[in-house]
Amino acid sequence: MFRKFSLSGYFFLFLIAFLVIGLLSFIWLRNGNQEVVNDLAYEEEEEIHEIHYDEYGIEYENFVIEANVVRNRQTLGHILGQLDFSARFIDQIAREMSEHFDPRRVRAGNTYKVYRNNDTIQDIQFFIYDISALDFLKIDFSDSLFITRGEKEQTAVSKTASGIINSSLWVTLTKNNLHPELAIRMAEILAWEVDFYRIHRGDKFKVVYEENYVGEESVGVGRIDALFFEHHGREIYGFKFEKDTVTGYFAPDGQNLRKVFLAAPLKFVRITSGYSASRLHPVLGTRRPHYGTDYAAPTGTPIYAVGDGVVTQARFTSGNGNYVRIRHNSVYETQYLHMSRFATGIRPGKRVQQGDVIGYVGMTGLATGPHVCFRFWKNGQQVDHRREEFPSADPLHEDFHEEFFVVRDEWMKVLESIEFEEEQMPV
Repeated sequence: MFRKFSLSGYFFLFLIAFLVIGLLSFIWLRNGNQEVVNDLAYEEEEEIHEIHYDEYGIEYENFVIEANVVRNRQTLGHILGQLDFSARFIDQIAREMSEHFDPRRVRAGNTYKVYRNNDTIQDIQFFIYDISALDFLKIDFSDSLFITRGEKEQTAVSKTASGIINSSLWVTLTKNNLHPELAIRMAEILAWEVDFYRIHRGDKFKVVYEENYVGEESVGVGRIDALFFEHHGREIYGFKFEKDTVTGYFAPDGQNLRKVFLAAPLKFVRITSGYSASRLHPVLGTRRPHYGTDYAAPTGTPIYAVGDGVVTQARFTSGNGNYVRIRHNSVYETQYLHMSRFATGIRPGKRVQQGDVIGYVGMTGLATGPHVCFRFWKNGQQVDHRREEFPSADPLHEDFHEEFFVVRDEWMKVLESIEFEEEQMPV
């Protein structure tokens, strides 16, 4: 009935079965590995995909963005009302915004952006108001109302500049297409060494600094690393040095550029009358001594304490108007006359530090125009502060000299490589 297989027949059948199973296993493993490879490739594609954020930290590719400019007399309420928000919700936004920014300070000419969902409904998810080139306000509607104030990411660009002054430092910088803030920063560093009200035609400067950018727009001057200033033929160098708790600008020998007193109580104004034993008084019309220096400036210009001390007087008299007197130590006192008003908290007994605002320029008392009459006492006698040689603040400790000299030498090479640029005169 059944045909008997020989041993070789069984072996042949076993071999065929083994080959079939092996072939099927190979096909199965091959397909399985391909799926794994495909999964890995898919994961790699997911990892390669980059998420892009704009300067406000928003994944902008997911939104339709509308950019606009605030028009004259346009308020935040007008802008949000045009976006179909209810009056009650706008009031809530204004109240919560006031913790970060006064909505009444929305300015014509500033930009704002509206981010809408990229779909058929296009609901508003974000509202951005640019407070300045650097600061912004972000209103997030995506979940519940959430308002934050932020700062755009800045890029610091190293720069050098130089100039030969024909009029003023500020004018020279402007005409040489340099950021005008550089004048303020240089004046702050050199405030104890240079009287910027007595800039001399032909004074020179070189400076190594960083300018901060948001995208391609400059948003101000950052750190100043080194500078050179020639004032009335006198050469002044300053090098920034930071180590542990020490920070400041120092001369090549390690002397501190900071002195006990500022050269003047105002920034970037002009002297209208100097210290004199006989001056024709502009109001009284008689000749009398003028033991002070008059600095003219617009009403409201801040007046600074030229040194650390204690306020001994802050009051009004018919001649001096509103004035402040400060005792700095047992030798020196200063007085500031004709203020429009005192700074907040200025009263007898108040301790002030060099550079603190003590009042604002005005024309109270016997004055024909807005200015501050600055008076200086030494050992009880009024003196011309512009002729005094004041001591420096603490010099750099010798423990830091070795590191400072390395920094100094590096920046000195950079300064020496900078050529002077003449102030570009209009054609």
